[in-house]
Amino acid sequence: MSLVYLSAKLRRLHSTCWFGQGRGYLLLLYSRPLGHNQGMGFWQELRRRRVYRTVGFYVVGAWLIIQVADVFFPAWGLPETALRFLIIATILCFPIALIFSWTFDISTSGIVKTEPGDPGGIFDNSLKRTDYVVLAALLAIGAAIVFGSLQKIVEEVDDAVAAAEKIDNSVAVLPFVNLDSNPETGYFSDGVTEEILHRLSSLKALHILSRTSSFAFRNSNEGPARISEILGVRYLLHGSVRRDKNFVRVTARLIDDTGYQVWSETFDRKLEGIFAIQSEIANTVARHIERQIIPLAELPAARTTTNMEAYDAYLVGRAFVNARTPGWADNAIAAFEKAIRLDENYAPPYAGLVVALSINNADWDAVRESAVRAAKTAIELDPELAEGHAALGLILLDDASRLGDTQNELERAERSLRRALELDPSLSIAYSWLSTTLLEQGRVEEANAVQEQGLLVDPLNPVLSYNMAQRLRSRGETERAEQLLLRLTYLPVPPWMAYSGLLTQHREAGKFDKALHWAKQYARASVKSGSSIFSAYLAGCYERLGLTEDADYWLADALARTPQPVRRFFYKASQFRIRGDQAGLREEIDKLGAALGTDIDQLQGINAGLYASANILAENFDVGIDVFENAFDFESLSLGADISDYGKLEFFHVLAYAYQQVGRDDEANVLLTRLHEQLNVLVVEQKMNSGNVHHLRAQNFGLRGDFDAAADALEAAIKAGWLRYIWVMGNPTWTETIAYPRIARMLDDVKVELERQRALVEQVDAEHDFRAELAAIRSTLGD
Repeated sequence: MSLVYLSAKLRRLHSTCWFGQGRGYLLLLYSRPLGHNQGMGFWQELRRRRVYRTVGFYVVGAWLIIQVADVFFPAWGLPETALRFLIIATILCFPIALIFSWTFDISTSGIVKTEPGDPGGIFDNSLKRTDYVVLAALLAIGAAIVFGSLQKIVEEVDDAVAAAEKIDNSVAVLPFVNLDSNPETGYFSDGVTEEILHRLSSLKALHILSRTSSFAFRNSNEGPARISEILGVRYLLHGSVRRDKNFVRVTARLIDDTGYQVWSETFDRKLEGIFAIQSEIANTVARHIERQIIPLAELPAARTTTNMEAYDAYLVGRAFVNARTPGWADNAIAAFEKAIRLDENYAPPYAGLVVALSINNADWDAVRESAVRAAKTAIELDPELAEGHAALGLILLDDASRLGDTQNELERAERSLRRALELDPSLSIAYSWLSTTLLEQGRVEEANAVQEQGLLVDPLNPVLSYNMAQRLRSRGETERAEQLLLRLTYLPVPPWMAYSGLLTQHREAGKFDKALHWAKQYARASVKSGSSIFSAYLAGCYERLGLTEDADYWLADALARTPQPVRRFFYKASQFRIRGDQAGLREEIDKLGAALGTDIDQLQGINAGLYASANILAENFDVGIDVFENAFDFESLSLGADISDYGKLEFFHVLAYAYQQVGRDDEANVLLTRLHEQLNVLVVEQKMNSGNVHHLRAQNFGLRGDFDAAADALEAAIKAGWLRYIWVMGNPTWTETIAYPRIARMLDDVKVELERQRALVEQVDAEHDFRAELAAIRSTLGD
């Protein structure tokens, strides 16, 4: 029912409020016509009906609310504009309070109709049907005002969360638009943009946002003011690139955060002069932002090339590295190698090759020598190339995780990465690698500071945001972790890491219903890539809720798109571990053995840990122990603050359980004691407060027979959001622990919460068929 309709209804039921000509006569609901003494009678009537008292209470109450909000809104990080809408709501609700006080009164019997000044007999002040209509109308109007104001406040808060604090002399270089007739040459305009960004970043007087954040607004419909607000910059540089045979036209525009155009210029050059154009644009922009900036020196020869085919190939490779789409590494390697063949003295492709060879390469030993040679060549050709020093730092970081002399490698990696950031402070990925290097050395505070600095330079970088959110979660700072990830979802095309991080956060907090929401968002965002990982995520969430039919469906979907035997084993074994299905584990172990043959002895890292623990949980104790002892060096057991280490800790507890089962109790006790010490370091020294850590402490105490301590740890885990009821109920390493009465009672409470979430998920799935939605998307893609 609209407010207009309600107003018309009230006019038909009651007298109408109006102001007379020039004299301010007010006729209110239920008032009698005033006589010849009407001026004095009106003000007396206001007093008799206690309108003055209501006005006084309302004004004082509203003033107090506004004063409190004025103090607490800034403390809570709410914007000033939110306070404005609160004031508007109090003003709009004031007439409602006046009408109520004139028409009704509050007595010991409840709300009654106000008695007229001259009732002319016995007056029945009980409410009639029409009075209830009036009250309902006043309540509806008041609720609409309050709800509308709250909605505006929420919008202002969302905008405030999305916005970043603006730094003086800060610039974001948006991707220049490709005006080439061939849209597939967009990498060329990206290359022009990135070179301009690189030149600007060397100016110490400017704060230049890194590529990842500014490129997130490619083809965005957001206006300059909104983009500036989200990125937290004072200026935006954007433009276009048109290439025609051997000529190129670059148009650049510098606008401020209000959308005002500060400067614009067009550059027409031969294609061979593209590097000079980039330098010229960078210097011109700098002069308009900071008048005292010294013009840049010419780029070193090794950073440029006269071979435009080599430059083209390099840009193609860099585009693949930045996109990280399926198959990106092979395509990037091919493009960088082509650029090197065309101009062996061109430094950037060598650095790019290192990154493509290093990231997520399962066969690092086979490519390490090539990567080292490429990094050294890049630095020899251009000692001032930041990407070259960063590439060398990445190699040393990879070496540290594989070699025994880790401290020496980590120190060398740190020096290389710090040198890279000295040369180019906007090289955001170097912050992430440096942070990891410091973390591996146990320098947690320094690592966090570097990560924060990286986010300042590149606030919307998915890798930096994802990694920082992981660390914040581990310290119990879940709200800020969630804000970092939610911020990424405001982008025109949110990165998959935003959804992956949010579903991980809620899953680790035991909020599986919310984790499923983000898993579905992740599926919508990544289904076009042909990835199977989102189906595995969906299966895992449903499995933890005990919805096995849905879990089976999504796991089958993941397996249908996963040819790799090790990954297939990972998916299936994880499901059977949660269910406590030893027979299923044995079957999957046999399948993996048949698929890999003798290569199964080459399993490393998490794959070896999963295979070994699966054997132990399937009661193949000797096999599991052998795999563990061959794959891991227990003498150098030292874990940092990285959440990925938690998986190792859980695997090692399974090994301790296996030692107990085969009578090697002394070895089990030694290992459990060392794991206990590691967990204490995480909790006491590194202030870890996640459900994962406390869960592992409970497991450790339980295997050592200290069930009271296990109960305390599990209670802390539950307070931190732990909800892995199904996981522990079917796990033999927990059998004795969960039988302890105090722990059993806590698990009963966890089960109730789990059932509540399951009911919510079932209701959501009943209202919307997500399976059909995803099938329809795949159908349009020809899948």
